[in-house]
Amino acid sequence: MTTRRLSTLLALGAASALTLTACAGTGGTSETSASDAATLSVVASTNVYGQIAEEIGGDAVTVTSIIASAAQDPHEFEPTAQDQLTVSEADLIIENGGGYDGFMDAMIEASGTTAPVITAATFNANYPGDDGAAETEDAHADEDGHDHAHTEGFNEHVWYDPHTMEHLAEAIAEELSTLDPDNADLFETNAAAFIDQIAGLEASLDEISAAHAGEGVFVTEPVPVYLIVAAGLENLTPEAFSEAVEEGQDVPPATLLEALGIVEDGSVKVVIANAQTGGAETTQIIDTATAQAIPVLEFTETLPEGQTYISWMQQNIAELADALGA
Repeated sequence: MTTRRLSTLLALGAASALTLTACAGTGGTSETSASDAATLSVVASTNVYGQIAEEIGGDAVTVTSIIASAAQDPHEFEPTAQDQLTVSEADLIIENGGGYDGFMDAMIEASGTTAPVITAATFNANYPGDDGAAETEDAHADEDGHDHAHTEGFNEHVWYDPHTMEHLAEAIAEELSTLDPDNADLFETNAAAFIDQIAGLEASLDEISAAHAGEGVFVTEPVPVYLIVAAGLENLTPEAFSEAVEEGQDVPPATLLEALGIVEDGSVKVVIANAQTGGAETTQIIDTATAQAIPVLEFTETLPEGQTYISWMQQNIAELADALGA
């Protein structure tokens, strides 16, 4: 952890303590309603996991997503004292892990919470095992000085893997049932319904695979890679290109030339860009794809307003199928 981040968290912890003291000393009414007080408090790092928790918890949970807007970049997010307080009061915490939302780990540590923590990345088949292999975190700093850390060799964007989300749903239902046994049947029923919808997503991906297995896709960042692999498609992006863009660094000139050549040579059937970030190199790829009449899609890292996780993934898959001509 950087000195700046540690100082920030210490300040947040102090501010949270003052807030708690003030609330206790004034004798004022809590902002939590009577109905909310009777529910479990679930805190999620992003609205992707917050919405899934709402699906499974139903009316028995009150969910707060620390990042709930597409305007907030999890890689650059700086938590507030209110965020720290929210985490400290949680009954259950859900994070992505793999270095994606490191601010959650920092707040969990600073708060001293004993609430169970569900880490979505650990349910992914490619997540490093307990033997410690590939578990070192590779730290980077972008041009604006923001620190990035991710588990080396691991794609942390696991919410784009429906199978991982199936296991996450099961874990959420299990933890909620432990915390609130009286509503265990509700949690299990809701999780089963959610998993049935995940099966629908996987069936749609299988249809794409049946028609387009092995066709090439270029992604400006590794965000949607799990989804395209599940669709039987091949990621043709040079790893050095997508990593540089994700980390906010300049793409090496030789890598950029390689990437542009891949888009121009006819092997790429669709380009997928991150709608929430971009840069000069990303623009060059998109312009080149457009000139080649290659469809360009934009996927996001957080849940668009008005969408559920399932409807969001359904839309992404449908757009991918349309772009491929399925």
